[in-house]
Amino acid sequence: MTSSDSLRPLRAGIAGYGLAGRTFHSRLLKGCGFDVQAILTNNEARIEQARNDFPEAKVLSTIESLVQLDLDLIVVASANSVHATHAIAALRAGIPVVIDKPMGRTLVETESILDASAECGVPFTVFFNRRWDSDSLTIKRVLGEGLIGEVHRMDSRFERYRPALTPGSWRELSSVQDGGGLLLDLQTHLLSVALDLFGPAQLAHSSVKRIRGAADDDVVLAILHSSGVDSYLSASAVAGSPGPRVRILGSKGALVISELDPQEALLREGIIPQNGKWQVPTKSRAYVHRGDEVIEIDSENGNYPDYYNLVSGALRGTNPWPVSEIDALAVAGLIDEAREKSIR
Repeated sequence: MTSSDSLRPLRAGIAGYGLAGRTFHSRLLKGCGFDVQAILTNNEARIEQARNDFPEAKVLSTIESLVQLDLDLIVVASANSVHATHAIAALRAGIPVVIDKPMGRTLVETESILDASAECGVPFTVFFNRRWDSDSLTIKRVLGEGLIGEVHRMDSRFERYRPALTPGSWRELSSVQDGGGLLLDLQTHLLSVALDLFGPAQLAHSSVKRIRGAADDDVVLAILHSSGVDSYLSASAVAGSPGPRVRILGSKGALVISELDPQEALLREGIIPQNGKWQVPTKSRAYVHRGDEVIEIDSENGNYPDYYNLVSGALRGTNPWPVSEIDALAVAGLIDEAREKSIR
C-alpha cells in the first residue's frame, strides 16, 4: 500500500450473509474500521438484511461479480461446501482472504486453498476467533505466570443439550460431503485453541457419533501434544449435563472456567465494537482449584476485534496474519484423521 492508501479505510467484501457473515464478520469488520462495500448472497431475506445493514454496499449474486470489485479483503462466510471455491476465486483475483472455519471440508480441499495462495502470491488466513475468547486469553496469562505449575492435561468443551434437531439448520442436517456436523464446526475451534496453547499434536483417540440421526453431533477427540500436554476435546449437542468450558490440570492446581464469555451474545444482539475494541466487560469467571481451596482470579477480557485489528495490520504490512498457514493445515489434518479413525 502507498502512504495515501494507509490513511483510507480498508475495503471489504463478504461472501455469505448468514450467521457467520452477518452476525460475526460484518459487525466485527465495521467495529474495526473496515468499509464493507459488497455482500454476496442469493437469499431474499438476507438480501434485505444486507441492504438495511449497509445501504451503501453492493449486494451481489455471484462470486465472479464480487471478485471483480476493487477490494482489499474478501471474507468467505458462505456455506462450507463452497469455502474453497470462493476463497480460490478471490485469491486468483489478487484479493487477500479471511476464511471462516472450517477452511475446507477435507485436508485436500484445504491444501487446494494453500496451493492457490502460493501460486498467486496472495495471502489468506482462517477465522479461528475462539483464540480471542476470554478463557483462551486467561489461560495464556495463567500459563505465563506459572500459577498452576506444569500443565499435563486440558479438558475443553463446547457442550449443549439440544435433543431435537433444529429445523432448517444446514450444519445439523447436512451430510459430511456438504460440510455438516460438529467435527467440522465446533471441534475446529477446540483443536485450534489447543494447538495455539500447547503446540503441535498427534491424534490419540476419536469418537464421531450421530446420536440424532443426522450430521455428527457428539464428537470426542484426544490429542497428545509434543510439549507433553494431553488435550481431551468434546463437542456435543446432546450433553444432558454439560461440563465446564475448560479445565486445565497442573502440578500446582487446576484452572476451571465454566462459562463462555459474552462476545457471541453481544454480536447476536447487534452490538458492534467501537474503534477495534468492546466498550463493555467481556470476561468469563475463572477459578484456581487446589483440592478444597477454590480461589477466583481476575480473568482477561475477550476481544474478537483483535483478530480483525491484526488482519488490518497484515494488509498494511505492519504485522503477521493472525492465524498461520501451518495452524490451518494442522487443524484440517487432525479433522480428516479423526473422521477416518473414529471408533464409531
